[in-house]
Amino acid sequence: MPEVRLHVNGTVRTIEVEPRVSLLDALRERLGLTGTKKGCDQGACGACTVLVDGERICSCLALAVQYDGREITTIEGVADGDRPHPLQTAFIRHDGFQCGYCTPGQICSAIAMLAEHAAGMPSAVTEDPAEAPELTDEEIRERMSGNLCRCGAYNGVLDAIREVAAR
Repeated sequence: MPEVRLHVNGTVRTIEVEPRVSLLDALRERLGLTGTKKGCDQGACGACTVLVDGERICSCLALAVQYDGREITTIEGVADGDRPHPLQTAFIRHDGFQCGYCTPGQICSAIAMLAEHAAGMPSAVTEDPAEAPELTDEEIRERMSGNLCRCGAYNGVLDAIREVAAR
C-alpha cells in the first residue's frame, strides 16, 4: 500500500492507503475529519468540497494518492484558532444553513469562489471576460452552482457571501 503525506489544515499526516481510496474517504475514515460530507459520491452536489492549494475540489472524485504533499484545507481548518472564518459567522447570521449537511462544502466553496473573483477569473455569466467581473447576485449564484442545498437555504447563503465580499 502506498504511503501518502497529506498536509491537512496545517498538519502533515502520513497514512497508508490503497490507490483507489478517495480523498474524501481518507479524510473522513483515516484522519477522522468528518466535517467534510459524503453526499452523492459523484461530484454533483458539492457536499465534499475541500480546498487544495487554495482551489476548491470535490474530494469524492479525487484519489488520496494524487494529493501527496499538497496543502488541503477542510472545514475544520478554515477558522483562525478560536475565531471562526468570516463566512462561518456570516452563514450563522444570515441563516445560510438549515440541516447543515451541505454547509461545510458551501463554506469551503465560497472561500475559493471569493478568491477566484478577487483574482479576476470570469464565470459563465461574466459579461466581458476581459474585464474584472462585478460580484452580482447572478455571479455568486453561477459560481456556487456546484453546491446544492436540499433544504433550500440559498437566499441565506447568497446574503452571507454578499456580506463577506463587501468587506
